[in-house]
Amino acid sequence: MKDDILLQMNSVELCLDENIILHDASLTLHNGEFVYVIGRVGSGKSSLLKSLYCEIPVRKGEATVMGYDLRKIKKREIPYLRRKVGIVFQDFQLLTDRTVNKNLEFVLRATGWKKKDDIRTRIAEALLQAGIPNKGYKMPHELSGGEQQRVAIARALLNNPKLILADEPTGNLDPETSEQIVQLLHNICRDGKAVIMSTHNYTIVERFPARIIKCEQGILKDVDEQRIISNSTAN
Repeated sequence: MKDDILLQMNSVELCLDENIILHDASLTLHNGEFVYVIGRVGSGKSSLLKSLYCEIPVRKGEATVMGYDLRKIKKREIPYLRRKVGIVFQDFQLLTDRTVNKNLEFVLRATGWKKKDDIRTRIAEALLQAGIPNKGYKMPHELSGGEQQRVAIARALLNNPKLILADEPTGNLDPETSEQIVQLLHNICRDGKAVIMSTHNYTIVERFPARIIKCEQGILKDVDEQRIISNSTAN
């Protein structure tokens, strides 16, 4: 059904410093869908995700995210788009000078939340959903890498977005912790959110199967899961 389409890209071209990263890229994402974006370093995985929250402009083609036309979106509209999209970065990007609670409070206040009780309740809910209900008083440096990434996921969930973009979320984590983070993202997807996760970790893709999109030669290809797994085993 058209109503459940969160993302539609048709023949999109993305450029970075005048270099074409993706061309003729097409992708449709439905509500509640989990998608891996795979590909070699420099193939355009991160650029694709950045284009979806207007960090990189869409030069050609058609692209809509959460009802916003990325070719026509105005600067003043971008913050409102980003409130509807949760973003998880590889390097966590937490504010190191304040506690977890204050990190999350900062985001909520920046996106229009005003009442202290509402803010406190929403932070508690997000931390619980991320699996770290008792870490709000901690400073980021007191947390493990996996816990910091869970805080980043809690931050992405704060405004209850329908779409989560996770850009190499396991890139700085050990294998066991990586699996826990990906399991968490799959749980979040099962709760009704769509997730796009870029990764070059085929072990993760095999362990937690989902739809796979490959960035290759400037285009996006839907890839058969079994072929990815067999190739990774052969390597």
